[in-house]
Amino acid sequence: MSKDKRAIVTGGSRGIGRAIVKELASKMCGSILFSDIAFVNDDIDGCAKELQDEIGLDDVKIYGFKADATSLEQAQATIDVAVEKLGGVDILVNNAGITRDNLLLRMSEKDFDDVISTNLKSVFNYTKAVIKPMIKKKQGKIVNIASVVGLIGNPGQANYSASKAGVIGFTKSMARELASRNINVNAVAPGFIETHMTAKLDDKQKEQLLSNVPIRRMGKPEDVARVISFLCSSDADYITGQVIAIDGGMTM
Repeated sequence: MSKDKRAIVTGGSRGIGRAIVKELASKMCGSILFSDIAFVNDDIDGCAKELQDEIGLDDVKIYGFKADATSLEQAQATIDVAVEKLGGVDILVNNAGITRDNLLLRMSEKDFDDVISTNLKSVFNYTKAVIKPMIKKKQGKIVNIASVVGLIGNPGQANYSASKAGVIGFTKSMARELASRNINVNAVAPGFIETHMTAKLDDKQKEQLLSNVPIRRMGKPEDVARVISFLCSSDADYITGQVIAIDGGMTM
């Protein structure tokens, strides 16, 4: 398989984002730039080298770039660096996200604003910045990470649910705007996935959550990454504006 694609993955240093970088590297990409604001010891180059070593492929180059996804200016800088280092951008995966869970009565305005800005505005920022080079090339794949709670809601996550529902609406609008430019825009909606976020849950909380999942287990980051890899491939050229739930049957 030819590895001639160039990708940007936001929030790519850990969890689902890290799995996405590794999956794209193994399937189709010769070069990937991941952006993030939270690096271990702020060592962006070390994080990129660690990922490069994990992937273990000489024909793939991994680059890291420290950027605040909530800033349009820094999103544009990420795209500019990608164009310079990778030679262009064929794939954008908007994965950056945070949670600040609380019941609405106790939720601060800052916790609401931070989640909307990181989870939703970041998707606007990177998509706005990347579509110019994609339009110029007359092709591109954009995949946005939504969530099942953006489809069904969840107590204590009004901010997170609102941000992910916004991502879904944004995805469908962009799919309509960019279809004539040969740019596909889709979203995935993960359910309960084994990440640093779900690792904070105790056994009782996990048991309660899994009672709503027919498969009766959490998904793995790789389960999400494989679907994203498909959506970024030529096999998905006739798919746009869709939201694929990766949730073990939770929202069927």
